[in-house]
Amino acid sequence: MNKWVDVVAGVLQAPNGDFFLSSRPPGKPYAGYWEFPGGKLEAGETPYQALVRELDEELGLTVEEATPWLTQHFHYEHASVRLSFWRVTRWQGQPQAREGQTWAWQPAAGALNVAPVLPANTPVFRALSLPDTLTLTCASETGAAAILARIGADPAAFPLVIVREPGWAEADRVQLAHEIRALTAGSGGRVLLAGTTMPVAGLDGVHLTAAQLMALDVRPAADWAGASVHGQEELEQAARLGLDYVMLGHVMPTPSHPGVPPLGWSRFAGLAGGRWPMPVYALGGMQPQDMQTARAHGAHGIAWMRGAWQ
Repeated sequence: MNKWVDVVAGVLQAPNGDFFLSSRPPGKPYAGYWEFPGGKLEAGETPYQALVRELDEELGLTVEEATPWLTQHFHYEHASVRLSFWRVTRWQGQPQAREGQTWAWQPAAGALNVAPVLPANTPVFRALSLPDTLTLTCASETGAAAILARIGADPAAFPLVIVREPGWAEADRVQLAHEIRALTAGSGGRVLLAGTTMPVAGLDGVHLTAAQLMALDVRPAADWAGASVHGQEELEQAARLGLDYVMLGHVMPTPSHPGVPPLGWSRFAGLAGGRWPMPVYALGGMQPQDMQTARAHGAHGIAWMRGAWQ
């Protein structure tokens, strides 16, 4: 196998979620293909240093805020690349075609309006469609009526809901999931059922427990599949199965795990840190004000439960 070539790529995102692609200039492999801007790490560079340099050299942009996000491994005919994707949410300047490339902003939702796309970049588009916040139900504590009323009052605030309720019969969990799906369908929301490996008609996918994840040999046959994870082995399994996301925790103390020491942000960053091909959400004691901290430690966003329904 070829030696891995370390490459960094910047995922520039506008406040509305739209993202930036540029075409590879003439003279480079795959000239004319569209990609997230970036390039190879030079000797002694960190990924962040390479990101700052590349976006300045290619586009004349000064990076002001960027966080580690995903890592993809891909084999091309000319090289095997390890791509470190960073989300760039603040920068100075307007894009300039310093290498003769073209560029275009792409919509956060819907189909791309450019082609062809460099193959290693394709999986990132699916990750970009995931929201910053996942919401888990706790109807066994609040009552289903309270959850449905809260969602019904502002469906757009719940772009992805995971129906948890481990103490309920599956038929009751499925019923609640369908009721939530009816409320969020108009705003494009997704609803996943936790605790099952089999897709349910009318829902958008499944969310696995750590035990279910480790028992599988293949990815569940659902449109969307995620899992709860607690450590390195489970993260590796999720990557091996090609899951769409994971929730890693618990990061902070939480009533769901009394007496169990939390990971804390340092340990979370060591496990997540933008090292995986799937987005990693921070779980456990999360509140909206934790979003920036979570991203700084390599999270895609946060997953919360009780706080969402208060």
